[in-house]
This record gives sequence, C-alpha cells and structure tokens, in this order.
Amino acid sequence: MIDDDIILKAENISKQYRLGTVGTGTLGHDLNRFWHKVRGKEDPYLKIGAVNDRSATASSDYVWALRDINFEVKRGEILGIIGKNGAGKSTLLKILSRVTSPTTGSIKTRGRIASLLEVGTGMHPELTGRENIFLNGAILGMTKSEIASKIDEIVEFSGCQMYIDTPVKRYSSGMRVRLGFAVAAFLEPDILVVDEVLAVGDAEFQKKAIGKMQDISSSGGRTVLFVSHNMTSIRQLCTKAILLKNGSVSFEGKTEKAVNLYMADNKKEKTKGIKSDIINSLKFFKNNVENDTFYIGDDINVEVDFHDFKLNIDLNYCFLAFSDSNERRVLSVGTHQDGSFNKLIEPNSTLKSTILNVNIKQGDYDVLLAVGTKTPRQNFEIIEFAGKLTILNNDYFKTGEDLLHGQGDVILKSSWS
Repeated sequence: MIDDDIILKAENISKQYRLGTVGTGTLGHDLNRFWHKVRGKEDPYLKIGAVNDRSATASSDYVWALRDINFEVKRGEILGIIGKNGAGKSTLLKILSRVTSPTTGSIKTRGRIASLLEVGTGMHPELTGRENIFLNGAILGMTKSEIASKIDEIVEFSGCQMYIDTPVKRYSSGMRVRLGFAVAAFLEPDILVVDEVLAVGDAEFQKKAIGKMQDISSSGGRTVLFVSHNMTSIRQLCTKAILLKNGSVSFEGKTEKAVNLYMADNKKEKTKGIKSDIINSLKFFKNNVENDTFYIGDDINVEVDFHDFKLNIDLNYCFLAFSDSNERRVLSVGTHQDGSFNKLIEPNSTLKSTILNVNIKQGDYDVLLAVGTKTPRQNFEIIEFAGKLTILNNDYFKTGEDLLHGQGDVILKSSWS
C-alpha cells in the first residue's frame, strides 16, 4: 500500500519497443518468449536493448524508451516532467494514463485520472462537443446529472459556445484543445495529466489553462502532471519536477534546479560556429572592433559573410532573432521589416546592418540566423545557434537607477509630466 498522502507512485517503470516493426517482428521471437514464459523464466528480450538516444545509431533491434523510472507524487502537487524531444516524456504519460502498459514495473494510483495527451485525445470526431463532454464524463465514472451540473462552466471556459452542438471533426486544432482541456479540468479528476498539447492554444488560453491548473491544485487538492518545453510555464506552475534524459530520470526535486540542469544540458549541445554552404560567418562589432559583449542601449553592428554559393533561387531576405536563457525570443531584426533593403544577396558578399539602441535587459542571448526569399516568405536555411551575445547592465538613463531588478525584457525611454 502507498502512503495516504501519496496519490501516485511509479515503481521500476520500463518500456521497451522493437525498432522498425510492430511487435516482436518474427514468429521465432514470439515462440521464444512463449517458451520462456511456460518455464517461468524472464522474457529473454528484456535483457537486451539500446539506450533511448535518438541521435545515436541503433545497436540493437530493441530500444528502451523508458528504463527504471521511480517517483511518487503527493496529493495537491503539480509535477513538471521536462526533457528533450525523444526523452520519453509522452511515453511515461501514456503509461500513467493507462493508454499503454509498461514492459516492467507498476503504477499505483488513487482516484480518477483525466488526460490531455494529444490534440483530439478522448474526442469522438463524429459526436458534437456537447456529446463528447457527456462521453468523457461517463468514462470517468460520473453520472449524467453530475456532468450536466458542470457543462455550462466547461463550455464557457472553452470559449466554444457557438460550436458546442457541431461535430468535433469540424473543430480547429485549437478549439479541440480548448474543449479537451476544459472537459479534463472541470470534470474533477483526482489526477490531471497534461502533455505539451497546450502549445497549440493561443496565448490567452494558455494563461487561462495555467491559472486553472494552479486553482485545482491549491483549492481542489488535486494533482497535476504537466509536460512542457516552455520553461517559464514550468517555473510558474510546478511545485516539483523530474528531468528525463534518454529514457531515465536524470533529476527529481526542486523545479528551479531541474530547469537549470535542462537548460545547461541544452547549452552543451548548441553548435559552435556555423556549418553552412551558404553562410560563412556572423560577426558583431562595437566601435569597429569585433565583440560579443555590449551594454544596454548600445548600437550593435552586424556582418553576415556569404560563401561563393550557387543556388537556383535569389536570396533577398536575412533575419536575426535573439532568445534569452529561457529560450524566449525577445528581439528580432530583418531585411524585410522596414522595406529599405531591396537587393539580392550575392555570393562572396557581406551583408551589413546596425541594430540601434539595443535596450534589452542584462543577460546572455542566443542568436538565430535565417536567409531565404522575401516574396514568398520562405526560409532557405535556418541556423539555430549562429552566435551568442552578452548584454551588460549600465546607467542607461544616466540617473544611477538600478536596472537589474523588477524590469521587463525591454527597457524604454519615456517622458513624464
């Protein structure tokens, strides 16, 4: 038995898949497994299998999507599950939601679980939104009267009033997410499982959804498991977090430390330099000297050098974007923005620009570089980590005012009277 305060406990959870084909793939493997089972012996294929590293070459016909996962969640906690694509986050949520079973290990839970794993999960496309609400409630074990008492709140929160009696197959992906989340949150499950599907919704709905998850945890005493690549949301929402890496738990504990470890691991993988047949280099200058450190309010001179490329299209578009340590884009500049650049980018040329008065807050920024065509707008090549800049604090307003605390991402000059 699990402790009264613990609502979910995962013990030695592992999930193995066969690469390339469904199932074991051969009759010989099936017979071998059956013969071992008859003799009361362990499945022989549990002893083999590659680590879940999507960037590596497969060394076995089997892969462990998850391996020896152990954790527990208390009632009322909001657990963030973070990690890179392919780390095993969605597989773990599917096991916790009983969508698939683990190869080894067990899940112990108390109460009802509602899941929002993918766009449209749990929604029957031929049924209307209203009918799907009743269907989901029935699956959770609720009576018709219990569901009916919640339906007005669900419809209002989802913002789908106009389409509530229209078949779900005619909903946009955003509308499906809105209705799916509203159903999962308002039908009062003991455990709410939410994958990064919320990213499909607009900013206003994401804010509402995060507020609702906080509310059901704090006032309703219910538990939330939340997967997201948005570290700001994870920091804002989660009371604790686990970091998955290659199918195993790399860290479990305080949210801030988990996020910092995740971000540090991402930085190690960022490309050093530019590997491109088109772009030779991206350089930043201050007072005609190459530099990567600037102060708030400085002008930044940019130079993009191009190789002697040969293309069948005419490049006339260049774009730079600056992202902070939370991978949020805070600034962008491009040849298309003010309409002043109407030339082709020639082979063996250098494209120059001056970004005036860069008044973003102190911090380290990764720079994305993209080139392509302006009409139609199409990125021919995108380099995610083409460069890095550091912005330092200074007396931007010449008043001695400290700009390190309580400021937003952008610092603006203003006049008051």
